[in-house]
Amino acid sequence: MRRVFSEDARHPFDCVEWETRTAEIRSEAGDLIFSLPAVEFPVSWSELSSNIVASKYFQKDRDEHVGERSLKQVLRRVCDTIALGGSASGYFEDTEHTEIFKQELTSLLLGQYCSFNSPVWFNVGIEQNPQCSACFILSVDDSIDSLLELQKTEVRIFKYGSGCGSNLSAIRSTRETLSGGGVPSGPLAFMRGFDAWARSIKSGGKTRRAAKMQLLDCTHGDIRAFVQAKQKEEAKARALIAQGYDGSFNIPEGAYDSVDFQNSNFSVRVTDSFMQAVVEENPFTTKSRGGKALEELDAAQLLADIAKGTWVCGDPGLQFDTTINAWNTCPESGRINASNPCGEYMHLDNSACNLASINLLRFLTSEGEFETERFCAAIDILIRAQDILVDVSGYPTEAIERNARAFRQLGLGYTNLGALLMSLGLPYDSNEGRAVAASISALMSGQAYLSSALLASDLGAFSGYEQNKDAMLQVIEKHKQAADSLAGAPEFPELKDRIQAVWSAAYEEGKRYGYRNAQTTVLAPTGTISFMMDCDTSGIEPDVALLKYKKLSGGGDVRMINSSIARGLKHLGYREDDIGAFLEHIASEGTAEGSDVLKPEHLAVFDCAFRASPEGRAISPLGHIEMMTVVQPFISGAISKTINLPEEVTVEEIFALYVAAWRKGLKAITMYRNNSRYSQPLSGKRKRDTDIPDGDIHPKNIEDTVPPAQEHVESALSAPVLPTQQGDGSGGHCLTCGSPRMIKQGSCYLCYKCGTQGGCA
Repeated sequence: MRRVFSEDARHPFDCVEWETRTAEIRSEAGDLIFSLPAVEFPVSWSELSSNIVASKYFQKDRDEHVGERSLKQVLRRVCDTIALGGSASGYFEDTEHTEIFKQELTSLLLGQYCSFNSPVWFNVGIEQNPQCSACFILSVDDSIDSLLELQKTEVRIFKYGSGCGSNLSAIRSTRETLSGGGVPSGPLAFMRGFDAWARSIKSGGKTRRAAKMQLLDCTHGDIRAFVQAKQKEEAKARALIAQGYDGSFNIPEGAYDSVDFQNSNFSVRVTDSFMQAVVEENPFTTKSRGGKALEELDAAQLLADIAKGTWVCGDPGLQFDTTINAWNTCPESGRINASNPCGEYMHLDNSACNLASINLLRFLTSEGEFETERFCAAIDILIRAQDILVDVSGYPTEAIERNARAFRQLGLGYTNLGALLMSLGLPYDSNEGRAVAASISALMSGQAYLSSALLASDLGAFSGYEQNKDAMLQVIEKHKQAADSLAGAPEFPELKDRIQAVWSAAYEEGKRYGYRNAQTTVLAPTGTISFMMDCDTSGIEPDVALLKYKKLSGGGDVRMINSSIARGLKHLGYREDDIGAFLEHIASEGTAEGSDVLKPEHLAVFDCAFRASPEGRAISPLGHIEMMTVVQPFISGAISKTINLPEEVTVEEIFALYVAAWRKGLKAITMYRNNSRYSQPLSGKRKRDTDIPDGDIHPKNIEDTVPPAQEHVESALSAPVLPTQQGDGSGGHCLTCGSPRMIKQGSCYLCYKCGTQGGCA
């Protein structure tokens, strides 16, 4: 171990200025929800970050009295536990190196360079065998005993602040028969019960909601009922709101608390053959659990149903099974069937993954240079710390513990990408912005796998490595080839050579020693921990709005203005008085549009996910997809990201975006139409209690609102989704295949019949 972030002669706590403050969270009406006086935090930490830590992560005793009063106590219990566990397992040469590691990790966390996932803060240094992983994937068989065991395991996972996902396709559909005669209940019946348990449990014993992912294969007999399930529950919630029930989330006996599936994300697992049937307008067949054909369905019609569900309430999303398993590092040990609740962790059934995220903006100097050496050093420390946590952790079942220790899956990622790009004066939806994101992602994963290989040289590869050696090296080679083909980022030209060197080293060291971890990187949503690190944006996301309101899961909300705005303006050459005038405009109008200060060519730099007005600017849905496209080849798992859609988007456009995402090689995609639900956790405006989303959605006419297959194909595919490049609305055709199936992508168009990107004839 070597010192990069800490000083030899001083403890990290002595290198910052501390102050005592009161942590408070109030409701929108001003009611006090949480208050804790005399808490100790660094002066540099904002009130928001200290409120988050004090309310969620300070240790409580059995009587719910807060026992911790200082960030020092939290960091000591976490960093000391990890260092002690690493020392006991031979991760450090001697006590001196153990101490260096502990101080380096403390400095990183104290300086808001990075953060672990919430279960680490909830449990490490408190529980004897702490649950450290945020992400679990569970399996289930078609038997009552297996279903009951799944429920029991989920409850244990929720109790300590984590989430889980399951593919329930093994459960017989209602179109099949039981061995003793009769009709099966089907997976949806059990999903209702699982969701009720999740609703009853506050994750981690805190105000954090339990989270779960429910998946079903597109070939399952009950797939249509699954696709429409959350639409029908949304209709019930709207009916209750119209009758005067509270429409906020997490309100006991409120509208959303009274309907099913509100603690579950739904996704449909689709294969390449299904998506090919969609674009070719062919049927596909659902099958029994024994493989017998059940029903022939129109593939385009099912995707239309999925798009309708997304339009109504954001569910279901899609996971592209063929692509996911093409990047499986351990196929000899099993296929990948499911993901965690947010969709970033994808690996074997009955497995776990602990997460950590790097605050990218902390590695950008005031001159706009990226601190490559410090970034790589931070990755090395975090991979080591996360790997130690694998053995420090406790697990809810023997099967999960066995797989966690055998495959040692890690999920290192980053946050604050949107703020980094804004600080550089780069639009999120631009080739330059995507080049920066791809380069940083490539460097992060390459260094993570190199660190993993070097750990394996001392401590041994994960025990499942030999069985999967050839397949894993093939996946690493695919990552390496993607890195070799990177054009590089003009903003950071020095990164290109470093990226290629680190991936070459990761591959060669892996061939020599194997890897300590079956996977190393994901891109998580990083909601709470992003606020803990004083980030302006979360995960890979752009800012949702320059002026926004964040609803807190324990109640209340906070008003926030992006602090990266001033930095970006300064990078673009604006004067201090102009910057001040622009910030006043944002505080007043909530948007960059209409400012007398900002030059027209710089408007795109401040584009956000949400529009400030119906006619306002926003990042296009394809802008989100393109960002995911350039980053995905460098991530072991997947990307948790919401494709934000404008309120006026059509079902046909959502249909087209799903096909485009598959064409682009994404592993999964989730979309959300702004204000489609009465309550949403992050928005660019406060909604009035009387605001109920538009749309004639009712349980009895859900099926009627989805166009029949032929009508859908004619309306959604036989004409451009948006006006042609010339703007005359007359329609355009692909220059390659002649298809009219075009969707606008920046200044050109994408054909999702053949995948060609270009202009229109």
